[in-house]
Amino acid sequence: MFKKILIANRGEIALRVIRTCREMGIKTVAVYSTADRDSLHVRFADEAVCIGPPISKDSYLNIPRIISAAEITNADAIHPGYGFLSENDEFSRVCQEYGIKFIGASPEMIQKMGDKATAKATMIAAGVPCILGSDGLLDSIEQGVEIAKEIGYPVILKATAGGGGRGMRIVHDESGFKKAWDDARQESGAAFGNDGLYLEKFVEEPRHVEIQIVGDSFGNVSHLSERDCSIQRRHQKLIEETPSPAVNKALRDKMGAAAVKGAKAIKYEGAGTVEFLVDKHSNFYFMEMNTRIQVEHPITEEVTEFDLIKEQIKAAAGVEVSGDHYYPKLYAMECRINAEDPVNGFRPSPGKITNLHMPGGHGVRVDSHVYAGYTIPPNYDSMIAKLIVSGQSRDEVLTRMKRALQEFVIEGIKTTIPFHIHMMDDEQFKSGNFTTKFLDDFDFSQLRD
Repeated sequence: MFKKILIANRGEIALRVIRTCREMGIKTVAVYSTADRDSLHVRFADEAVCIGPPISKDSYLNIPRIISAAEITNADAIHPGYGFLSENDEFSRVCQEYGIKFIGASPEMIQKMGDKATAKATMIAAGVPCILGSDGLLDSIEQGVEIAKEIGYPVILKATAGGGGRGMRIVHDESGFKKAWDDARQESGAAFGNDGLYLEKFVEEPRHVEIQIVGDSFGNVSHLSERDCSIQRRHQKLIEETPSPAVNKALRDKMGAAAVKGAKAIKYEGAGTVEFLVDKHSNFYFMEMNTRIQVEHPITEEVTEFDLIKEQIKAAAGVEVSGDHYYPKLYAMECRINAEDPVNGFRPSPGKITNLHMPGGHGVRVDSHVYAGYTIPPNYDSMIAKLIVSGQSRDEVLTRMKRALQEFVIEGIKTTIPFHIHMMDDEQFKSGNFTTKFLDDFDFSQLRD
């Protein structure tokens, strides 16, 4: 087992990793930018190293500085958390070169799954259901138009290096293809330095359902059932839950088997997530694989009684996983609490938290790095807490979540708490009958005080 792990991340996920390492008897090293010198992950790690100024490219994305911090502290492993360098094949490769274990996917796995066109081809070869579309990247707009005619509109253009909804355009007919093509290429080129596009049949009335998997170096892969992430705004998840209201045991078994098949096809090691779109007929299609821990992993932990960070670390250390599959024993839901103003287009709301009270009680968990007096910097992702609630039924979870949200006091900044409270009373959401388009026509002005 590792003696010392450096966490190449910040905020709540860095603190989350530190907690598990402490329980496992593993020393930790925090890295931080000057904007994060007062963050809790810096305070609770055994050691801390400043790696640069607030801008991410000079700190949390600066591979040489992170490797240097690992070397001077004698860390024998690096946990990348999520975001930043967690799915960076170069970072994984550099860790290998310096004899530091990267607690995540190998460079080859990241390359296969990081490029969406390659990932799709890999899954098709493995027999995992995939959406009809182009075989890899489109060579020209003419090729895209021809494929769209064959599979039928609507279709969706996707950036091969995309994420967070950028570089994606839905095309409803041939007359709109050129504009969508130009817009998607321009956006993906500017955001990712790669304007390559591929095309898929657009799945109507979809739900976003993902399967948590854990693999080891012996070829074993376990799945820990699904999470429903359909409540999204501009492809950014806001609420996640497990089990999914749209998934029964038969579908869960099929999706779990497909996820395991895909993971075994690339000899996947560590914690990962295979994401699917599920249509109104319960057909499911591979969307992407995330070769890292997910933001929403706590709800799986709450219903399966697994510490997924511990499983990540054990797999990286060469410990064999069982290969068994695990099903929800409870219901759980996560609300992402962001420092954003939902009334005004989710505008970021950095600043000082003047007063803070976190909820508690049976079945309530809060993962956060903030405290009263903490100043949220404007340089990073706006998520400041995850409120996780579990219970014996979905109705119990909804009632408990509303109570916990009403107890959650954060003053000095705007947050998404009012939005989440509203959602707990929304009849359509409560029914479980919703898709990823649920918020497209949502009137956020009704959240005004």
